[in-house]
Amino acid sequence: MPPAIVLARGFTGLGTLRALKMAGIEAYAACPDGDLVTRSRWYAPPPGPRWNGEIDGSQDRALDAVALPRAVLIPGADDAAMWVAGLAGNALAHRFPASTSSLATLQALQDKRHLAECLHENGVAHPATFAIDSADDIDRIPFQRLDRVFLKPIDSQRFSKATGHKALWPGDRDACKALWTRLHAQGFEMVAQEYIPGGAEQHYFIDGFRDRDGRLSGLLARRRHRIHPPDFGNSSYCETTPLATMGSAVEELGRLLATLHYRGIFSAEFKRDPRDGRFRLLEINTRAWWYVEFAARCGVNVCEMAWRDALGLAVEPSDRDYRSGVGCISLAGDIQAVLHAPPQSRIGWWQALRQWRNGYLHAFRLDDPGPGLQQAWRLVRDGLRARLRRSR
Repeated sequence: MPPAIVLARGFTGLGTLRALKMAGIEAYAACPDGDLVTRSRWYAPPPGPRWNGEIDGSQDRALDAVALPRAVLIPGADDAAMWVAGLAGNALAHRFPASTSSLATLQALQDKRHLAECLHENGVAHPATFAIDSADDIDRIPFQRLDRVFLKPIDSQRFSKATGHKALWPGDRDACKALWTRLHAQGFEMVAQEYIPGGAEQHYFIDGFRDRDGRLSGLLARRRHRIHPPDFGNSSYCETTPLATMGSAVEELGRLLATLHYRGIFSAEFKRDPRDGRFRLLEINTRAWWYVEFAARCGVNVCEMAWRDALGLAVEPSDRDYRSGVGCISLAGDIQAVLHAPPQSRIGWWQALRQWRNGYLHAFRLDDPGPGLQQAWRLVRDGLRARLRRSR
């Protein structure tokens, strides 16, 4: 059977590679030298000329040069997902199939302005979102009626690479104008969005897979408990939760994906609004994500589903009665989250240690120790450097 080529790096690339190996699927990873993925015992680059997986204009030639007669593409980054979708009708698409939606569908979900419009049209609960084409648009944002407002990029991946942030707090209206003007001059398109009240524990995710026949073959709900950095960081500790706890969010998400004829892997982030109890959809990842290996360990292997779906094979639905309360820890981030948690949500170290002992660690795995050892070395190195800076 054709192998898979993982187009991702870091935790996403590592998790995707491991999930495929869990299913007994041969896999290669296109990622930069020295990346976390390269520490895995299962890492192998695609045969042929060296390809780091970058979507930089040379990816078509790099893919064509891969010395495989056929392979399934599984993207783990927004730009890679868009590129794979854009291969439809291309000669490369027959040789390198993928379980993917149309380019228009991915654009509707990845572009934050289009996503807000789509959610409104389909009656899906979401935060108040305001398009900004000029500074005058900021004057029409009702700051006084909203809890807090932040600026969010339309292209998250490009913004994060350039600034190291997912979003930014502007403060009041005047500060918002100044910040937007500076970002606009740098070529970033932004939207303003209301920040739903509540901490990290109010964030929930529905991860899954929708196959070529329109079935939601895989569904898994999880709840975030800690995040690092605060507000706009990544989950550092989360736990599975029953789908029933998500209320109407599962039905709303399913309806949205059906309307858009979505196909492939997804991870949808919600925040429970304490003012009315509704789950408001914040964004949808249209590709493999950080916790994709965790989903596989819980019985929802969306990477295997994507591989089978791309090849036209039967996709076996996962059990929706999975075990709840299972935790997953991104250790480096969670240490910081525990250390710097606000007093009202701070937990003791013994409680954190119990969670770390009983949960799945993001990179640490006994049968694949290389990535975990690299992370441990970085923890020690960064700690020593911080202590040295303080002593100086």
